[in-house]
Amino acid sequence: MSRLALMVLLLAAAGTPARADSSSSGAENELRAITQELLDAVAPGDVAVWDRYLDETLIHVDENGTVRGKAELLATLTPLPPGLVGSIAIDTFRSSLHGDTAIAAYEIQEHLDYHGQILRSRFRSVDTWRKTENGWRLIAEHTAAVLKDPPAIELPRATLCAYAGRYRLTEEIETTIVCDDEGLLSKRAGRPDARYLAETEDMFFSPGQPRTRRYFQRDDAGAVTGFVDRREGEDIKWRRE
Repeated sequence: MSRLALMVLLLAAAGTPARADSSSSGAENELRAITQELLDAVAPGDVAVWDRYLDETLIHVDENGTVRGKAELLATLTPLPPGLVGSIAIDTFRSSLHGDTAIAAYEIQEHLDYHGQILRSRFRSVDTWRKTENGWRLIAEHTAAVLKDPPAIELPRATLCAYAGRYRLTEEIETTIVCDDEGLLSKRAGRPDARYLAETEDMFFSPGQPRTRRYFQRDDAGAVTGFVDRREGEDIKWRRE
């Protein structure tokens, strides 16, 4: 092989990844811009924007787990009622390109002025896009709310220590709850200690675990008899020894 031919092959090989990276980067920038356009259309209920980008075969799953098609989703897009002012901005965005299909994962920040009170919510979405002769079309989306811990309250130490004791799930599984100035500690063999803070009296949460709550139960005389660990509406019951 001549030196000139070898150089041509090397340059071609070196140039291929650059073109692929450029294509991927260009698609990500385009999809991010389209996604922000869709988000900007939510508050005014601009159905035309969503209609333009949604594929006819769309499957959409919202943060409440409701599954909708295109027509059903468009029917939910109405302007915010009087007294509400909102905006949504993309925070982080990443995508991967697979031929004429792209997967985008991103996090958004929602700001809502609710009759003078400011609410801030975060959501994560995964979108699947298909490149058509008319441009990108959204064929699937799944959105989840980014949960956060509730504000903790302070309870008197005497109130906290009323929860202290040994609790049993089965004959083989038990946990011991102790109280201190910060809240409660749950000590279970073979597991790290778990911290619990009070949300209200008798209701506690573990920092960083906003999907769960620990509810203490009482008898008619007001004595603590056990607790339930609740997650997505399902309870695990523990009895006090």
